[in-house]
Amino acid sequence: MSFQKRLQANEFVVLAEMHTPKGVNIARLITDSRRMKGRVDAIVVPDMDNGIMRMSALAGGVLMQQQGIEAIIHVYCRDRNRMALQGDILAAHVLGIQNLIVVHSGDMSQSDHIEAKPVYDLTEVGLVEAIQSLNKGVDMGGFDLDGAPSLTAGCTIAPYADDRALDAELDEASKKIAAGCSFVITPPVFDVALFTTFMEKAKGLGVPVIPTVFLIKSLAIAQYIANSEPGAHISDDLIRRIRKSPNRETEGIKIAGETIAAVKNIAQGVMIQTLGWEHRLPSILDVAGL
Repeated sequence: MSFQKRLQANEFVVLAEMHTPKGVNIARLITDSRRMKGRVDAIVVPDMDNGIMRMSALAGGVLMQQQGIEAIIHVYCRDRNRMALQGDILAAHVLGIQNLIVVHSGDMSQSDHIEAKPVYDLTEVGLVEAIQSLNKGVDMGGFDLDGAPSLTAGCTIAPYADDRALDAELDEASKKIAAGCSFVITPPVFDVALFTTFMEKAKGLGVPVIPTVFLIKSLAIAQYIANSEPGAHISDDLIRRIRKSPNRETEGIKIAGETIAAVKNIAQGVMIQTLGWEHRLPSILDVAGL
């Protein structure tokens, strides 16, 4: 069953994020994706996330399709104008990719191409509207297409530090849903109780909500996130658990798997984020019982 059909059938979906290489050596990407075939419903491919130049998500998505794995690719407003975005979206459909996520564009201050000029020809809502217009067979210039795509679009909610910021994010998500988004990806979940409270508000969005589960690779990473991202809600108890573990890498895998198992009864899916440790995805799913 396709990702789109699983969403429509209210089935739990399992997504895994995999980055394209910074270069043309695709061996690791292919090897990691093959490990996940049959265990995930789709692989999410970011597009130069955080302003780091990599092989495009379009190419990564096609590689996933070639492995027999459904792909979902990120689309941003940062790097392309409306013509380039529409052209790439049409190309994605022709190459077998039918799922898109309109994502917050990362700050270029952390980019490895600091002098690159952001475009922002469209807002995120405008990009969602453009996707739906293409689905109807009309481009942004008002011209009819010679064959219309059939695309499913989702959006993201950015990390939030307090209720006011959360309300603002939910309001923005509502606008994207009104424009045509049919699912939402949340920030990483580190506290299931707080995520349960979040879901009480997010249910009002009226579309499937898919939480992100982030693999904590080390104590240092946990401490960094806790100190630099107050909205992440990494508790002292969680940090203490990692610190006391005789094998902190394994503990991070257990935490990710347990989090997935806990949100399975709350949300309609999960997206697993490992940032370079894609080879650990099967172990995480084992712990989660998936």
